[in-house]
Amino acid sequence: MAAPLRLALFDCDGTLVDSQHAIVDSMTKAWRDHGLGVPDANAVRRMVGLPLQQAIATLAPQLDAEAALEVADSYRDHFFDLRRTGALEEPLFPGILETLDALEGAGVLLGVATGKSRRGLLAVLERHGLRARFVTLQTSDDGPGKPHPDMVFRALSESGVERGGVVMIGDTTYDMQMARNARIAALGVSWGYHAVAELRAAGAGRIVDAGEEIAPAVLALLDEQVS
Repeated sequence: MAAPLRLALFDCDGTLVDSQHAIVDSMTKAWRDHGLGVPDANAVRRMVGLPLQQAIATLAPQLDAEAALEVADSYRDHFFDLRRTGALEEPLFPGILETLDALEGAGVLLGVATGKSRRGLLAVLERHGLRARFVTLQTSDDGPGKPHPDMVFRALSESGVERGGVVMIGDTTYDMQMARNARIAALGVSWGYHAVAELRAAGAGRIVDAGEEIAPAVLALLDEQVS
């Protein structure tokens, strides 16, 4: 009898790649385009992971839906300009490549669930030569964003993995809440955009402080679910 499939489902921004500088820069330019002043950089980082228009509505609740959409379009334009001109910096965090190697070596499938657009996610993965390594890609273009569990359910459907065989890896409370809403295991990383205490309170089963700790922690959480 074949062993059950297992899946490591990664967030992107703040977990796989450090994109905060590009995000804050693009949001600041969008704010200025619309006479909104300068957004608080920490507040912008805390919104990373949410669908873009939801993040903007949270950062600027005085905007109506149409104005928020216009700001979102400006943000996309500025972010695309960074990519087009080669100024975009989205480096992988240390230990991520080794983590992917270790998980694949242990027979674990890889996936992504992110608030990025599909175009943005594909650009990141292709830049780092990672696209072919992920069997499922869930983005804000495909349905409800975090913390709604829809991304998890679609990832399970696409990968053929049962709920007990998946771990969500992320750096924000939105990731942990999505995992809790989907009733799957959650692993928090301490190098992202929300504090460790917040991750624990939101449902992280474990927290890791370095990239090389991810694979052992994922495997341990998977073992706990079948023991």
